[in-house]
Amino acid sequence: MRKNLFLLVLTVFAFSACTSLKGDIYVNSDAAQAEANLKRIEAAIVPLEAGTAANRQSAVTSARQMITGLEREVSADIEYTAKLTAWSGRLSLIENRYSEAQRLYRQSSASSAGNIPSIILGFRLEGDPARRLEMIDKEILAMSVANLRSNPGYAEIHAERGRTLYELNRFSESAGAFDSAFSAETGTLYRDNYKAQRDNAWELRNSTGVNAGTMNMLRQDVITWNDCLTMTKTETQLLRFITGGREMQNSELFTRLTERAFIPSVQDITVSNWGNRTANINDTVTRAGAAWFIWHLYAEARADRGLLTRYSSRYAAGANPRSPVPDVPPLSPFLDSILGSVETEFLSLPDGTNFRPSQEIRASELLAILRKIDN
Repeated sequence: MRKNLFLLVLTVFAFSACTSLKGDIYVNSDAAQAEANLKRIEAAIVPLEAGTAANRQSAVTSARQMITGLEREVSADIEYTAKLTAWSGRLSLIENRYSEAQRLYRQSSASSAGNIPSIILGFRLEGDPARRLEMIDKEILAMSVANLRSNPGYAEIHAERGRTLYELNRFSESAGAFDSAFSAETGTLYRDNYKAQRDNAWELRNSTGVNAGTMNMLRQDVITWNDCLTMTKTETQLLRFITGGREMQNSELFTRLTERAFIPSVQDITVSNWGNRTANINDTVTRAGAAWFIWHLYAEARADRGLLTRYSSRYAAGANPRSPVPDVPPLSPFLDSILGSVETEFLSLPDGTNFRPSQEIRASELLAILRKIDN
């Protein structure tokens, strides 16, 4: 009887051990799945936070559906649930549901204090950028003291620091913070989504002294002719040959510059005959349009109209016209402006070969060029 009882106890113990082992295996597998889920959410929300998502509303809807689906799945992993809650809060901010984001932040922090998505959410809930920077620097110091540079959150926190410094107009430091984030991350998620802002910060590092209106323009992704004229007459003396030093409305300035061919009627470099086409002051300025504008201003500033035909006389003349830049046709009216702007290093060939004429130009890049010409 004792022997049978002993065998029964042993069997129960063995069964329990196997069940425990199976449970451990399941938990480990579940942990890997949880990590994969969080990576998917991060990849969906970071482009929304950075403003780089292609179709914002569709991307927001998709991210919310993903989080809602994962929230329905019961998990015993408290940290995973807390991170999921924090990501939901960060998405709530994007959805302009501030109170909900606050509630989810408190819930996430209470469940697992110190999880990175929750820390970032806390930063984002702070509306004062100066106060937010203090919070970020305190967190970075704590990570440094604990030697947590290899922590996956190190890159994300530095990206937040870059964003905040940019908001404070501390552009050189902002570029450095983004560089720290890019070098620390294991993938390219933050580099892919914040590189444009980092590059913009680098271009703006010497933008001290500009007025508030210009600073607002410098933050824009695109610039119109109206913006371009405001910036040129506010930050340089390049338009005095038109204004004579008197205040002139942009509409009149635009008309005069268009009549004198300082602004192209068409920005499509493949169109040779402009006919009766006219530009619109609210048109977005492309790299081709910017090249035309700055090259004509440069020729005016140097009192050398010969610059306007320097390259076409060399490359477009004769029976076999050619262009040294593949995406700029040799008979294009823009040939001289583009080649001149590239040769003088006002503008670059982004990939080392092509000019990409239809791509929009950033206001910060254009201002830097205008200042070079003005000086």
